[in-house]
Amino acid sequence: MSIHIAAKKGEIAETILLPGDPLRAKWIATEYFESPKLFNDVRGMYGYTGTYKGKPISTMGTGMGVPSISLYAHELITEYGVKNLIRVGSAGSYQKDIKIRDIVLAMAASSTSGVNKLRFGGADYAPTANFALFNKAMEVAKTKNITIKAGNVLTSDEFYNDDEEAYKKWSEFGVLCVEMETSGLYTVAAKHRVNALSILTISDSLVTGEHTTAEERESTFKEMIEIALELA
Repeated sequence: MSIHIAAKKGEIAETILLPGDPLRAKWIATEYFESPKLFNDVRGMYGYTGTYKGKPISTMGTGMGVPSISLYAHELITEYGVKNLIRVGSAGSYQKDIKIRDIVLAMAASSTSGVNKLRFGGADYAPTANFALFNKAMEVAKTKNITIKAGNVLTSDEFYNDDEEAYKKWSEFGVLCVEMETSGLYTVAAKHRVNALSILTISDSLVTGEHTTAEERESTFKEMIEIALELA
């Protein structure tokens, strides 16, 4: 048993969907899993395992930020043998052509976090998606007629930035959107030679000021989830 997850060995599937919000994990399990069973509620971080189209699959919340998702990803991989970690989260658009509810696949993750600077002695490590998962997600989206945007995203340590214009530099260099976890997930997965992919739904736009409600972020964004489920 790990320090932060109460599951027993064998209770977590090799493929897991990782929303930041634990209530979104509960919604995913209730909405999509056959016979979902709770395997974790330590610190309110709900985790469930069930089946989808006959295949075992799990979901669990990760909280917010690089330290939180890195902690859970490490334990899921090293203690429970998880092989495919798929983040399903929300993000803020940095580009005019990326609209509310658009879906973004994170090919790579730039970051304002200092974690990898410490890990690599000040050098710049470039966390990237697993190609097989990325390619499969593109194929699934195509069969479902879901439009995908793909590229570099920003993993930020700050949700509220004192400089409201700071996003423009990232936008200028082609960064699609901002979130708070992908860099940590991709780095931990790479270290342990497992697969990771972030599928993000745009919940707000720093360009236009549009945004979705908290309720929508918790229990909608179905297209993103339906792509992720097919990766099991």
